[in-house]
Order: sequence, then C-alpha cells, then structure tokens
Amino acid sequence: MFHMGWFLGNGFGIQPWTGTFSGRSMTDWMKPDLYVDLTSSLERGGYDFVFIEDTSMVEDTYEGSAAHTLSRGTMAPKNDPIPLVPLMTQRSKHIGVIATISTSQYPPFLAARQAVTLDHLTEGRFGANIVTSVTHRVGQNFGFDKLPPHDERYTRAEEWMDVVSQLWESWDEDALVLNPDLPMYADHTKVNPINFRGDYFSSRGPLNTIPGPQRRPVIAQAGNSSPGRALASKHADTMLAMGHNVEQMKAFREDMRARVAAEGRDPDSLKVMFLVTPMLGENDEHARQREAERLAYVSSDESIAGILWGLSYVSGGEVDFSKFDLDEKMPNIIGNGEQSSMKQYTAGNEDKTLREVITSIRQIGDLGLIGSPDTVAAKMGEIMEEVGGDGFLVYPEVTRRTIAEYSDGLSLALRRRGLIRDTYDHSTLRENLLDF
Repeated sequence: MFHMGWFLGNGFGIQPWTGTFSGRSMTDWMKPDLYVDLTSSLERGGYDFVFIEDTSMVEDTYEGSAAHTLSRGTMAPKNDPIPLVPLMTQRSKHIGVIATISTSQYPPFLAARQAVTLDHLTEGRFGANIVTSVTHRVGQNFGFDKLPPHDERYTRAEEWMDVVSQLWESWDEDALVLNPDLPMYADHTKVNPINFRGDYFSSRGPLNTIPGPQRRPVIAQAGNSSPGRALASKHADTMLAMGHNVEQMKAFREDMRARVAAEGRDPDSLKVMFLVTPMLGENDEHARQREAERLAYVSSDESIAGILWGLSYVSGGEVDFSKFDLDEKMPNIIGNGEQSSMKQYTAGNEDKTLREVITSIRQIGDLGLIGSPDTVAAKMGEIMEEVGGDGFLVYPEVTRRTIAEYSDGLSLALRRRGLIRDTYDHSTLRENLLDF
C-alpha cells in the first residue's frame, strides 16, 4: 500500500472561480465550508493529509505590476491558513492537516507554541510544512530588504528547527503531575529553559504550554535542492517531491532514504510524497479529451502569460520574464527563489526558445496518469511498485466536482486493488503515516 495526500496549491486563497463548476468560490473562498468539505471527503477516500501552501505577498515582479496577480487572483488574495486548520478537521477524525510555516517569517518560539496549540485543537492531526520563503516580496513584508541567499536561508532554517525542537522537548514526559490534592499541576523541576543562543536565533524557553498529542508535530519539507534535502533528512516526517519519471522518482527516494539513515534515523520514518496532477475522466476517452483541451490551452496567450508570471515568482522576484522575447533562447537564470523549479526549465534547454520551453514543460506532471479512475489507479500502482513506496501528493483544482472525482472515484478504484488504506488504525497523523 501507499499513502495519499492532497496539495492545496493555492493555499487558503481564491480557488478556481471562473469555470463551470466553480460554484461560489469567487465570493466564498475565504469561508471554511469548501475546505471542511475537502477534508471530510478525503478522509472518506482514505487520504493521510491535506498539505496547505502559503505565501505572504502580492506578487508584482511580472510586468512590474500587480495587475496580472490581482486580475486573475493568482496567489492573492490569500488568508492565513493557521486559523483554518482546526476548522478543517471539525467533520473528520483521522485525516491530518499540514500548514506552511516559514522560517523567514515566524520567530521560533511563536511557531513552536502555535504548532503545539494546533496539535491540541486537532487532537494530534497537525503538521507543519517548514519553508524558507521564495521571493523578496515576502522578505520586504517582514523586515528584509531582500531575502538572504538560498543556501543561507536553509542554514538559518537548520538553526530554527533546532530551537523549535528543543522547545517541544522542554517539558519532560513525566512533567505533568495532575494532583489536585497537593495541589500540583506540573513538576517545575521537569520543565526546563533551553537557553538557546545561535547565529540567527535565541530563545530562553521553556515552552509555556504542555506537549500536544504527538509531542512533536509532524514536520513536512518541500525543498528538493541539496540544502532542502539535508533539512528534510534531519527533521522531516514527510516530504513533497517532484515526480518527472519513474527513474528520477526512484533515485530521489533512494537518495533521501540514504540521507535519513546517515542521520541515524530509520529511513521508513520519512514518507516521500510525489506531486502529480492526474487527468481523470468518466472513461479513458473522456480523460483523453480533457487532456487534449488542456494541451490546446497551453499555447494560448493567457496560459503563456501565466507561466511567465510563475517564472518571475520562482526566480525569487529577481527577474521579470515578460521582458524576454518568446522566440529567443531560453534565459539561463536560476535566481534566489525555488532553484529546483527553475532548473526544470533551464537544464538542457539552452538551444530551445523560451516559447518552446514553457509550452513543453509541465512543472507538475501527470506521469501518464490519464484515464478513468480504474486506469489511473492501475498505473499509480505500477509506478509506486517500481519506485518502492511511499505515496502520491495529488494537485487538482479545488472544486466540489474534482473533490468527488478523487475521493469517491479514484479512491474507490485504488481500494479495489488494495493500494491505499480502507480504514485508519490510529488517531494521530504521525501514527497513520508510520502505519505502512
């Protein structure tokens, strides 16, 4: 069996709002209803967690303006996902919710306390996706003229994780006495300051709340660069990974398992979840028609503008890709943002035009997962058998139609093959991740 997660790639932001099945997303995206429906439906479908992206800026690198961002609702407007987390779990009992927390935005003590609070409110189903932020626009909202260089951000993140980890352990396991007759709630000798002082952060501690059901909330990591992999190998319980083909996926998972083992951890304690966007249909022909429609759209002016906007963003806000001639060579630019994402476009494409590259590369691929739920389920099983495990993180549009396609259609087909869980044997997110 393998695990399943859902990537909420627009975060607690405006979801698709112009399509036939968008419902009231344009006016209701900031309300919890859709996300509560999503979580409860995915629990019915056997998913392990929902993984929430987040950004804290209005992007204006592309064309030197926020016009494209705000006219399309691309990454803005967006609400803070942290208060949404306990609401999302109110109609479910097992599925976890992983929210993004940036080491460039959150002081370690605030993050540690907030994460434990959410673990209590969700009864052990909270996870934190630890990121370093992408663009200078974010940094400028939090006191930086620019974000630190990519590798330095991960050095800071390593120290940040050391602080929050020590805070989570600042209460001994037997610190709670809970004796009303003495009275003694907690033994003060077992609640300890950490007195941490590093190159970037300092914190006295101890944490001023009791440990949550998981004690240490689940940690997720999404950086696929070498520093991102190093951070994940030390701290992560699950990891978002890009899936381009079976060989690359297998090599990535084997690399991560070796890194985790080198840190003295059990390689099975890190679940590598490969990001994919299958194309489902009522039958194989219907799915192929939907895929043909998607491919036709890729070459449209609207799609190209969206991709160029995205490249401007993942460059770290350093490069406005609207300035380049589409029919000239692909610029060899990495930038200070999502370096692994940028390398997908630049590596080996030096002789192609910008237009050829952006209309032929799909950053989040489908791995050939096109067809009826039955066809896609069979292919997912074949891929996971070759890769060796852990699971998929699917990234569809968020409408109630697509939620039903995945939680009822695809999940049922996967269960018929014994590929995903039919029941949950545990109450916490970490326990369910470690179940197989």
